[in-house]
Amino acid sequence: MSNFEQFHVDFYQSNYTIDDQEEGYNSYGSNGNLSGSRKSQTGEQPPADAFAPSEMLLTPQSYTGQILQPKYSPDTLSHLSYSDGFDEEPPLLEELGINFEHIWQKTLTVLNPMKPADGSIMNETDLTGPMVFCLALGATLLLAGKVHFGYVYGMSAIGCLAMHALLNLMSIQGVSHGCVASVLGYCLLPMLILSSSAVVFSLQGILGTLLALFIIGWCSLSASKIFTSALAMEGQQLLIAYPCALLYGLFALLTVF
Repeated sequence: MSNFEQFHVDFYQSNYTIDDQEEGYNSYGSNGNLSGSRKSQTGEQPPADAFAPSEMLLTPQSYTGQILQPKYSPDTLSHLSYSDGFDEEPPLLEELGINFEHIWQKTLTVLNPMKPADGSIMNETDLTGPMVFCLALGATLLLAGKVHFGYVYGMSAIGCLAMHALLNLMSIQGVSHGCVASVLGYCLLPMLILSSSAVVFSLQGILGTLLALFIIGWCSLSASKIFTSALAMEGQQLLIAYPCALLYGLFALLTVF
C-alpha cells in the first residue's frame, strides 16, 4: 500500500505550487483590470457626430427631385454647355460640295455671255450642274429618237482631258481637271436649246445650220470668258475659244445628224 502511495506521489509530482497559482490568478486579475480600463476608456469616448457642425445636425438634407429624374442646379447646367452644337454645323449639302447659289450664278453667267464672270466662283470643282446638263442632253436626244448617252459622256471626257492639257500649257498658274470639267459642263447648257429644238422640228436645213452655229458660238464664248477670268488669261480669249468651238461643234453634229 505504501508503494502505491509513493507511486501516486511520484506520478503527479510537478514543479507547480500554490504560490504559482496565486501569482497567475493575480496576473489574470491585473489583465482583467487592464482590459476593463481599456473598455471604460473606449466607452468614455464621445460619438463621431459630436464634432459635426450644429448646422448640419439641425438642418437635415432632403431630396426634392423625382424618381429617375435628378435635380440639377443652375451651376451644374452652366458647366454642361457645349461649344460645338448642332446649330453651328454647316448644312449637309454644303459639306457635300453642293451650293445652289453658286450653281445659279454659274448658270446665269453661261446664259449671259456679256456678263463678267466671277473667277472665285468659277474656279471650283463643282460637277453637280455638268452632270445634270449631260443627262438632260442625253434625255432630249432620246426624245428625238437618238440614243447617244455613251457618245455624250465619251466626248465630254476626251474634251476635258484635251482642254486641261492645253490650258496648262497656255496659263502660268495650273488648272485642275475638276475645274475644266465644271466649266465645260456648265457651258453645255445652250446646247440643250439645240437638242430640244431637234425634238420639235428637223435641224437638217438652213435654219438648223444657222441655229447650230449660233449655239456653238454661244457655248465657246461663255467657256472662253470663264477660263480667262478664272485663270487670269486676259488677251487670250480667242485662243481659248477656238478649241472650245471645236468641242461644242462635235455635240452640235451629234444633235443635228
